[in-house]
Amino acid sequence: VQLQASGGGLVQAGDSLRLSCAVSGRTYSSTATAWFRQAPGKEREFVAAMRWSGGSTYYADSAKGRFTIARDSAENTVSLQIDNLRPEDTAVYYCAADNAIGLATIRFRSSYKFWGQGTQVTVSS
Repeated sequence: VQLQASGGGLVQAGDSLRLSCAVSGRTYSSTATAWFRQAPGKEREFVAAMRWSGGSTYYADSAKGRFTIARDSAENTVSLQIDNLRPEDTAVYYCAADNAIGLATIRFRSSYKFWGQGTQVTVSS
């Protein structure tokens, strides 16, 4: 699986942004895709995930309410909509995928074998 993230940029607090991750290669019903982020000096943390086949979505507690993960099957992309951006959302955002992830481990960085290159989101106050 190959992943290509895009859509980051410099925005102001309160703005919205939609990140996109193009997914190519072989996927299965068990494939999961996720977004993680890494702020300067911090560990990479889970944001949101979903099965490539659709269905339930999973969010970090900090992401509930302002973040929305979704798949566009026609474009073979998975997006992350971020509303009401805050300066603390500043980070490099990565998309990730793996073909064999159980629900118990869908939030764990170590569960994902495939990673995109990351896209920078900077939120000014």
